[in-house]
Amino acid sequence: MGKIFNVSLAIFAATGSFLFGYDAGVMTDVIGSPNFLEYFNTTDTSSIIGAINSTFNGGAVFGSLMGGLTMDRFGRKMTIQMGALICMVGAILQAAAVNLGMMLAGRIMAGWAVGLLSMSVPVYQSECAHPKIRGMIVGMAQQMIGVGFIVSTWVGYGAHHRDQSAFQWRFPLAFQAVPCIILFCGLFFFPESPRHLIATDREDEGLRVLKKLHYDGHNDEWIESEFNEIRQTIAAEKAITVPGWRVMFTVKEWRIRLFHGVAVQVFTQLSGINVIGYYQVPMYKALGFTGGKEILLSGIYNCVGPLANLIFIVFILDRVGRRKPLLMGTIGITCALICEGAINSQNTDGSRHSLSIAGVFFLFLVSAIFSWSFGPISWVYMSEVMPMQIRARGNAFATGIGNWLVATLFAQVSPLGLEKLGYKFYFVFVAFNVVITFPVIFFFFKETNQVSLEDIDLLFGERALGTLPDDLRKDKNLTELETREEITGEKY
Repeated sequence: MGKIFNVSLAIFAATGSFLFGYDAGVMTDVIGSPNFLEYFNTTDTSSIIGAINSTFNGGAVFGSLMGGLTMDRFGRKMTIQMGALICMVGAILQAAAVNLGMMLAGRIMAGWAVGLLSMSVPVYQSECAHPKIRGMIVGMAQQMIGVGFIVSTWVGYGAHHRDQSAFQWRFPLAFQAVPCIILFCGLFFFPESPRHLIATDREDEGLRVLKKLHYDGHNDEWIESEFNEIRQTIAAEKAITVPGWRVMFTVKEWRIRLFHGVAVQVFTQLSGINVIGYYQVPMYKALGFTGGKEILLSGIYNCVGPLANLIFIVFILDRVGRRKPLLMGTIGITCALICEGAINSQNTDGSRHSLSIAGVFFLFLVSAIFSWSFGPISWVYMSEVMPMQIRARGNAFATGIGNWLVATLFAQVSPLGLEKLGYKFYFVFVAFNVVITFPVIFFFFKETNQVSLEDIDLLFGERALGTLPDDLRKDKNLTELETREEITGEKY
């Protein structure tokens, strides 16, 4: 079945990422519903709206960290299914909300689920992917996040124009349950990650899954070599590693790799993309677009990113690598935000129509540039740099802290920032990109393109095939050669 099955698995697993995009995007239209604002006695820039968005992100922090435990214990696939079930509970609570407490509880549950899904889906995809197409495979996560945003926007747009009742916001929130059911049931027909199978002593099953994912009719030797490399690496790590979360911080090489995963997620948030995604409707209103035009613009905006992302992951990402797009993306997003801030400074009341159109253009441009850089690469790079023994916990920490904790902060403060600072708020992200993001990527990030997950050890000063740093040896007097002989049974 080979490549077709591999791509199919990646796309279906990315239904979890679709839920990420839908759950995050649905509030844009819900906030734009007059009935919703009236029902909860609030405005679209109030602290209540900030709380609704920040509780979602706060729940995602705990969901991501939970994934560090469940992925190793129950597997990658079952963790994704857990996320689908939790998300369905959150959808029901939100759609049936009769007070603010119930809405917040539903958003916390949805966030918990999305946090779990956002870290487990890329790991599952990367562990199943062939090195030559891993960028495209894991990039499907970002693609489906974008598709989720599109669907949420147009479901919200349709509900908004149906009538002025609570249907405007209850139906879009209830619709979240549909992909939850599809994802939970459908994953029973897909295999577990071969690396997790091998790590849990199901080597024969792991080899069968590798063949199902990568066999093209004449690459038996490559599959056998890949299988042996995975098995030896995992055996070495099991023999000389220590359990728990602390090891990620105490071993220098692993601490550096954890830093890379956290950093790429923080830089993604500090691009400003989620602030635009959450609060684009008030932004369009500030530019003078009202009377339903702001909802229409948000729908068009949410189509720009996925289209750009699809072109990038299919035709470009696995050709150009990871570092160059991140560096160029940082420059491009920074320039677009500077232009957006400058335009808004000259059009504070939205009365200058030509400048308002230019303002919309640069918001759309940020989305396009993001989709050609941080959007897909943040998930790809994070899932690549972690070694097998800390992959679940490392991705959980990077997603929970680097992505969701930072997102929680900006979801809460952005309404006030937009209200109090206006156009100056854009320059917060500009400053971070110039002072932090670009220098760190330029000087520290590694190029991981088309390198096997096991051989990425070499990029961080470790040996391939499972030989780990001295820090992890249970017997400090055991030499590297003796360790290798113990594991493989061969004399050197």
